[in-house]
Amino acid sequence: MSESHVVVVGGGLAGLQAALECADAGARVTLLEARPRLGGATWSTTRGNLEIDNGQHVFLRCCTAYRGFLARVGSEDRVTLQSSLAVPVAAPGRGVAWIRRHALPSPAHLAPSLLRFHHLPFRARVHAALTARRIAGLDLGDPALDRQRFGDWLAAQGESAAAIDGFWDLLVRPTLNLPARDASLALAAKVFQTGFLEEADAADVGWATLPLRAVHADPAEEALRKAGARVLLRHGIEAIETAGSGPAVRVAGEWLAADAVILAVPHDEAADLLPAAARVDRAGLRALGRAPIVNLHVVFDRPVLPYPFLAGIDTPLQWSFDRTRAAGLERGQYVAVSLSAADAWVGVAQAELRSHFLPAFEALLPAARGARVEDFFVTVERAATFRQGPGTRAARPGPDVGLPGVFVAGAWTDTGWPATMEGAVRSGTNAALAALRSLARAPARSAA
Repeated sequence: MSESHVVVVGGGLAGLQAALECADAGARVTLLEARPRLGGATWSTTRGNLEIDNGQHVFLRCCTAYRGFLARVGSEDRVTLQSSLAVPVAAPGRGVAWIRRHALPSPAHLAPSLLRFHHLPFRARVHAALTARRIAGLDLGDPALDRQRFGDWLAAQGESAAAIDGFWDLLVRPTLNLPARDASLALAAKVFQTGFLEEADAADVGWATLPLRAVHADPAEEALRKAGARVLLRHGIEAIETAGSGPAVRVAGEWLAADAVILAVPHDEAADLLPAAARVDRAGLRALGRAPIVNLHVVFDRPVLPYPFLAGIDTPLQWSFDRTRAAGLERGQYVAVSLSAADAWVGVAQAELRSHFLPAFEALLPAARGARVEDFFVTVERAATFRQGPGTRAARPGPDVGLPGVFVAGAWTDTGWPATMEGAVRSGTNAALAALRSLARAPARSAA
């Protein structure tokens, strides 16, 4: 068989993974990216002498596909992974409580720290532990779960409004980019079962120790070129055609023929680009919607955050991260704050954000009260994820869209995971395997 040509459209994590899988299987790969950079929603830029990320991205030990991607591109040494889960949680005027795992079999490994979680009354802590056991018993394959809001289900279990908006939201909002009240029960159950309840070490937290460009984009591009792939930036496609002997994509008015095309772009772009004969619900794809993340970047003249990261409760500061060394700051401290489900903050003037959030730093972090702010700026991802609310499962297609030689990838596809870096990488593997099977090149494994 002559060498097959696979065109991958999109250079985010899903497209990079798909391209690597196909190149490693022996296909001739062309990766097309409309932007002047790779990395998709994980990108870096410069501000003065600092190299900053668009936002803070973390992963868990259970994110095996993402960790495999790091190993494949050779950037495992550019991230750190906790040896044991330890999450400090602070509230204004109260001491830090820790979410840790203990030397107990799962799911009891989290019970001691939950029972000591002083941000909730003791009865609420006991109730939360019982609710967690009920989550562990939910059937993720039950389609009824995706028709319910997690908040409604929690209320039906007797969880108080304070517990829902405090403890449960603390863990759901950053993973599903929606408040716990609005999130899909199916996706929330997936987060808790896989991330916290099934394996004792699953929730150990990892994060990049270098800018994301150096963790994802640069090493992936080098790995692709070494594997013989062609990477073309500033090459957005205009259409996909399937009427010939194989699919083709139109780039700058010219057609590029392929044996298989993997479309790894956001869901609304996929709805516009897929040929009419594709077996997808375009209205359903567009209805997945978009959920934003707003990131605050604050440079202080001295250290104010005594931990690598800190979760906040009863404060507008959701999750704060020390990015001083990663950004190359030599004096003071650079703190990045990730605000998930940030619809209320999109479009708000930077001066207003500054006046709202800087007092919150002083209320939460005692050391910030005497610190001088050297810089304050904001990055906004208006379409960071799709809106992971009830009813989304049916609208998320698998990699095969019913067109010979055309496949889709992206964290919005049906991976069984939320829209995370892990979900994106898994989607790229799934699409690559489907494409390779169609070319009789499939390796004998699955990402599921």
